[in-house]
Amino acid sequence: MSATSTETSAPLPTAGSRVFFQGAPGVGCVGSGPITGDDPVQKRQGKVTVKYDRKELRKRLVLEEWIIEQLSELYDCEEEEMPEVEIDIDDLLEVTSDDERASKLQESLIDCYKPTEIFVRDLLARIRGMRKLSAPTKKGL
Repeated sequence: MSATSTETSAPLPTAGSRVFFQGAPGVGCVGSGPITGDDPVQKRQGKVTVKYDRKELRKRLVLEEWIIEQLSELYDCEEEEMPEVEIDIDDLLEVTSDDERASKLQESLIDCYKPTEIFVRDLLARIRGMRKLSAPTKKGL
């Protein structure tokens, strides 16, 4: 940040307060301002959301954290120092047999000097029953 930045003396909002953004006069979309009950188009635009299956996302996040932890142990280094290893869960889920999945994983771990069989076996057990993440769906259009 440069020394020429300006600071404001406005108090910080409290935990229960809301933050509102106000555009500069003459800038922005035509008809910007508070949404009234008379304009259903603006209401619909405000409600457009992307829905994911949160349970699957949580499982995926936990799995990815576990993979990083295991790779750190296999490569004896921190995440930042680890060689680039690409393990695509969706790609593994597309493969039909565990033997093919294990083979793909072994190819990804070719540079690892430690035995990887236990990691591969545990990862395959963890992805069993998981679903491939589908593209998000839009709601409200």
